[in-house]
Amino acid sequence: MLAGAGSNPEWYTGTTDKHAAYPTSHPVSPGDLVATIYDALGIDPHLTVPDRGGRPIAIAHGGEPIADVLA
Repeated sequence: MLAGAGSNPEWYTGTTDKHAAYPTSHPVSPGDLVATIYDALGIDPHLTVPDRGGRPIAIAHGGEPIADVLA
């Protein structure tokens, strides 16, 4: 899913069941992918921005950067 921007081309993490349908270890959420992209761009993935009501919204939806992806 990720290429360029300092990503490791030999990266993989976790394992799946025998049908490759479900992760059995190290599941990655969409928020984790977003946080990884923000981190690669030099943007703090824990940054929040206010919505119209002034409530803080996390830009990475609670995800954490996947350290193994970045070379």
